[in-house]
Amino acid sequence: MAFRCAVLDDFQNVAATAADWSVPGEEVEVVPFTEHFGDEDELAAALAGFDCVVTLRERVAFPASLLDRLPRLRLLIASGMRNSVIDFPAAKANGVTVCGTQSSSTPPVELTWALLLGLARGLVQESTALREGGPWQSTVGADLHGRRLGLLGLGKIGALVARVGLAFGMEVSAWSQNLTEERAREAGVRRAASKEELLAESDFVSVHLALGERTRGLLGPAELALLKPTAYLVNTSRAAIVDQEALLAALRERRIAGAGVDVFDVEPLPAGHPMRTAPRLLATPHLGYVSRANYERYYGQAAEGIRAYLAGSPVRVLG
Repeated sequence: MAFRCAVLDDFQNVAATAADWSVPGEEVEVVPFTEHFGDEDELAAALAGFDCVVTLRERVAFPASLLDRLPRLRLLIASGMRNSVIDFPAAKANGVTVCGTQSSSTPPVELTWALLLGLARGLVQESTALREGGPWQSTVGADLHGRRLGLLGLGKIGALVARVGLAFGMEVSAWSQNLTEERAREAGVRRAASKEELLAESDFVSVHLALGERTRGLLGPAELALLKPTAYLVNTSRAAIVDQEALLAALRERRIAGAGVDVFDVEPLPAGHPMRTAPRLLATPHLGYVSRANYERYYGQAAEGIRAYLAGSPVRVLG
């Protein structure tokens, strides 16, 4: 019987061609799912006949209630080496090996700057107007040179975003609960004394924090009220770090100049979700990690994981 592997959320239908899934001496069947499953019942029914599941990032949760319904499942592979939505004790109890893949920090850095530049120069509005016969020049771009970029988080991604900001001639400051003066100096940026100071002084704020109990809802109504009316907020990290209703209110009431968002409280975003129609919002469908090289890395290493598992060799174990 073939070793069956399901690939979840393969929206672009590229998983099968992004890697060599063959295993010497074994028959491996790779089945991509190009549509997202809306609930656990649908997911359990679709995955019942699979030995392996490949899941992207943290979009699909694997709680005990789901794992208990997948008796054939033996291998769960998640892109990245950190995952907060897999119940690792339940996986172990069900005899499921959980492993991960490497993930590059550069695609989310590049998307962060695509959103920030798109906002600053009104690219969507101006491109749409040009194509549709609208006014010739209707926006006045926001300058980057000499302006302050405030980074919430200065890890691998935040530090790379900082380097680009410095190259643009921006003043860059950063804050997080654990950020030290030494780490800030290493990155060539100023350590803000507080979150409130960073928000109040920055012309552009970009979020690069991991989601946890200390960061969930970190930017709520009070924090967003500190932003300048000319400031822009970019979030390519996790939606739950920014209070979604508070952000929508700030955009609708013109209390900030705009926002660039790549992450949402529900993904894929439902058709009637208010984020689809919010004013002054440049939104993308969680493209931060979506690049050709990253997909080749994810799926290539997922295939390597299958080969290693079937051969009884070590895998990149998570949890």
